[in-house]
Amino acid sequence: MNKQELIGHVADNAGLSKGDAVKAVESVFETITSALKRGDEVRLVGFGTFSVTKRKASTGRNPRTGEPMSIKASTQPKFKAGKGLKDSCN
Repeated sequence: MNKQELIGHVADNAGLSKGDAVKAVESVFETITSALKRGDEVRLVGFGTFSVTKRKASTGRNPRTGEPMSIKASTQPKFKAGKGLKDSCN
């Protein structure tokens, strides 16, 4: 499912117009993104938890040349599925 299909399903399930569904989905994405940028965690009970992890700087190898290269430290978004989501998939 892509973003447009998600918006279509939200509009149908919630009885919203496509325009309102676009605003709702975009708002959810923006809210989660801004919380993660601040370093906060977003817990949606029964669905899952969005968080940010920090990766240390490391040394890797260029796959083409085999030369060592440095990989700088970064922050990565992370999602852990909740029990309700896991149970619904099984």
